[in-house]
Amino acid sequence: MKIAKLTALIALLFLSFVAGAQEPYRLNPGDIMDISVWNEEALQQQILVLPDGTISFPLVGIIEVANRTPAEVQEALKAKLSRLIPDPEINLSVRAVDGNNIYIIGKVNQPGRIPMTRPTDVMQALSLAGGFTTYAKSDSIQILRRTGNKQQVIRFDYTKIEDGKALETNILLRSGDTIVVP
Repeated sequence: MKIAKLTALIALLFLSFVAGAQEPYRLNPGDIMDISVWNEEALQQQILVLPDGTISFPLVGIIEVANRTPAEVQEALKAKLSRLIPDPEINLSVRAVDGNNIYIIGKVNQPGRIPMTRPTDVMQALSLAGGFTTYAKSDSIQILRRTGNKQQVIRFDYTKIEDGKALETNILLRSGDTIVVP
């Protein structure tokens, strides 16, 4: 029975890794980028994504970048700059993913903010939080996810995962998700 549980958990971690590898990174408030335009020394800057999800870049102005991939932002900058600079060559790299965090509260050993430097599922986040305290209700965990102005509650039952069941509920977390362990 324990071998079956271990095999199920290994399969789940592998599937989570494969699923996460296919999704490109999306920028979040707090992330830091290096942006430069080839042959334009004045257009080389390190930029912080502001809390409202925007950046300000010379000759472009304010542009929305939150929840966009670096490639999408690069193309948007190129489109705006091409009005003033013929065929601009833009380089954009993400220096720090400081805005890519999840939060865990309740009856875990180390509640708080967890930076996500790679795709992270619920089981991994619970592990990073040091596991449950003695009286945690591991069958009643909730993930709070905000999309725009709406909040969604996703239920998670650790005891089922532990038994190798309901593995599909071990979802990949998104920046800003909050795990509540009663």
